[in-house]
Amino acid sequence: MAVQRPEVKAFFDEATNTFSYVVWDPATRKAAVIDSVLDYDPASGRTRRDSANALIDAVKSQGLEVEWIIDTHVHADHLSAAPYVQSVLGGKLAIGEHIREVQQAFGKVFNAGSEFPRDGSQFDHLFKDGERYRLGSIEAFAMHTPGHTPACMTHVIGDAAFVGDTLFMPDYGTARCDFPGGDARTLYRSIQRIFELPDETRVFLCHDYKAPGRDRFVHETSVGDERRSNIHVHEGSVEDDFVSMRNTRDATLAVPRLLLPSVQVNMRGGKMPPVEDNGTSYLKIPLDVL
Repeated sequence: MAVQRPEVKAFFDEATNTFSYVVWDPATRKAAVIDSVLDYDPASGRTRRDSANALIDAVKSQGLEVEWIIDTHVHADHLSAAPYVQSVLGGKLAIGEHIREVQQAFGKVFNAGSEFPRDGSQFDHLFKDGERYRLGSIEAFAMHTPGHTPACMTHVIGDAAFVGDTLFMPDYGTARCDFPGGDARTLYRSIQRIFELPDETRVFLCHDYKAPGRDRFVHETSVGDERRSNIHVHEGSVEDDFVSMRNTRDATLAVPRLLLPSVQVNMRGGKMPPVEDNGTSYLKIPLDVL
């Protein structure tokens, strides 16, 4: 059977080093939006839709029909624009079924109360490990790849794998594992599953930070390149060595700048906390917790 190759367009938000994607079947023009970004200024608390509108304009200019709006996980570095994108383009909001674990953990952190459902019902669809679906005529499947968070999913659409934060460019390595529910050993084993995909599988990343010596941001690599040359985990890597390296490295990392606003919005499917009696929605800052 011939390799199915979707079209992919990347959008880069330099403020959060995030790549979002529109991926579509060129035969049917059916599309998915992956890891969209809502612009947020932490100093003023104001949101904008510039990044999402650029993505929306591209979908419209290509004449695409959006079937899926997917977040690969509950992002801790940017607010999801999924509900806004859906309101304009339609499609089903989706994330991995282990979102429930993230909601349980961070529901407690933010003391979200009984009005915050912890069952994933904020989304239209919760993907299971190994679940198969289609994007137009292109076969796709979801693969549970936890470690960075409990809910991380890799979506393989034809010959394209969208890995979220699990892997970075080979010269930059792998994701941190020190958020609630994260685990370095689990991440190592998830990456081995990705390495079982065909070498020529295109790998699309959620972030890039320009490794030392590289002067441009890059969003695409391949399974073969990752397996051969990722500086943290590659052919011949020892699991215990990776776990030790990852845990030691994570202990030196600062809390992401937008973790607190991002997670309490993204655990709600990109929706803001309920509006209070003065008509305003508020984000919480838990003191001395993280």
